[in-house]
Amino acid sequence: MLKSLRVFAPLVLLQAVASQQIWDIWQTTWDRQMLFTYFQPTPDPINFVTPGPIGSADIVVDDSSVYQTVYGFGASLSKCCILLSTQSAQNSGSYWQLMDYLFNAADGADSAGFSYIRVPLGASDFSAYTYSYDDVSGDTSLYDFNINAAPSDVFTVLQDIQSINNMARVHILPWSPPAWMKSGGSMDGGSLNTQYINTMANYLLKSVQAFSSNGIPVYAISIQNEPENSDSTYPSCNMPVSTEAQIGLALRTLLNNNGFSGVKIIGYEHNWVDAANYPVQLMQQAESAFDGVAFHCYQGSVGEQASFTSQYPNKEVYFTECSGTLGSDWWSDIKWYMDNLFIGSISYGASSGLMWNLALDGNGQPLLPGTDSCSGSGCRGVVQINSDGSWSVNQEFYSMAQASKAILPRDVGGPWGQRIGVSVGGSLSWALVVGAYKTGRVSSSDWNRYSIVVLNWDDSASTSWNPQPVEATIEFRGMQAAYTFPVGVTTLWWYAPN
Repeated sequence: MLKSLRVFAPLVLLQAVASQQIWDIWQTTWDRQMLFTYFQPTPDPINFVTPGPIGSADIVVDDSSVYQTVYGFGASLSKCCILLSTQSAQNSGSYWQLMDYLFNAADGADSAGFSYIRVPLGASDFSAYTYSYDDVSGDTSLYDFNINAAPSDVFTVLQDIQSINNMARVHILPWSPPAWMKSGGSMDGGSLNTQYINTMANYLLKSVQAFSSNGIPVYAISIQNEPENSDSTYPSCNMPVSTEAQIGLALRTLLNNNGFSGVKIIGYEHNWVDAANYPVQLMQQAESAFDGVAFHCYQGSVGEQASFTSQYPNKEVYFTECSGTLGSDWWSDIKWYMDNLFIGSISYGASSGLMWNLALDGNGQPLLPGTDSCSGSGCRGVVQINSDGSWSVNQEFYSMAQASKAILPRDVGGPWGQRIGVSVGGSLSWALVVGAYKTGRVSSSDWNRYSIVVLNWDDSASTSWNPQPVEATIEFRGMQAAYTFPVGVTTLWWYAPN
């Protein structure tokens, strides 16, 4: 596979504008005949030619409209690190095969290239026990702050990820402040006593410093996971806007004064449903402290992201959490994920697309004992790790992998993909959901890469099952290509000059 990519890519770059060609396709189909499978069109590449009649769906790519940079897809490292480290001890070869398949972002690699990792600071609902990095009551000087309270597996797995993908971004955040800073004296539910606002800002600074000391540079930090949630069965914290704003302002100053001015502070970290309120009020109170906000999927709809971006178009948006549910339908999940998260959320301005747990076992474990989180059928990870060290990937993997391929840097040290304009016309315009991206190059003489991620959900599932491929045309700079999209998700690309 890699050899064929390397043979054809130089030929593509030498073509004239009139002969832009599609050589590379990645595909996942509803019937699982293709599972994030790479292939090249046969017997010939797909050429962009003088336009003719449009297909049943007509995809119009507009690279004159350039929007946000997309920094990657991925998931969170919770107690899943223990599963991964156990797997490494049981079967080192299987562990490294999995890690490569997940995180290798080299151009042309047979892997997803996940590049955005979220890490809880202290315990979450997927921890062996409840802990923070300073559980000594009243230690306002944080003298007893100890990053090693976290399982050592966390840094081992992060270091392994970065050995494969040194572009991976790490985003850290607490599920709760230490218990002694809170009303009720518990990490499970409650709220932060406001007398500890500056202490909490220092706690977060020390976390950034500790990650850095362990060889893990922090890309972004959030003040509080799901600040409108207080649950008495796992670490959580209700945090009013004014409290998060004050912590953010104090933390921004501390980061700037301690050599971490490049670390982004991301606010909110909660559901779409309140996008018009909490994150907007946060910017009104502390815009200078926050680089942007993050959203979760559990309430509301993806279009509500626009309630924030319409008021603060220059602030960044990240999508950082959604969980799969055990026993749900594979293909129905992929349709929802693409429409709402990995095409949808990006189309509404997000610079990342993440699921919750990177890895769980087949029963959705390990959960924090006694928690009501993931009640019902249970949560599903992106990867399932079995007791014998074997593994398999779930629908969350295939959905994100298809999207990830479109935005990874083409060159070592090169830029990440940027979302560009796209629309769909034709009699079957409703059948396709499309995202389009431009990836620049290190050398100005090299042609840019243009990618589209296409969901064909024309399966007639609401009436009778009848999956239908869609004959489509792709319009780009006055030229036209044709491709028939099967029911599933397809990622393809071509090259063109600036």
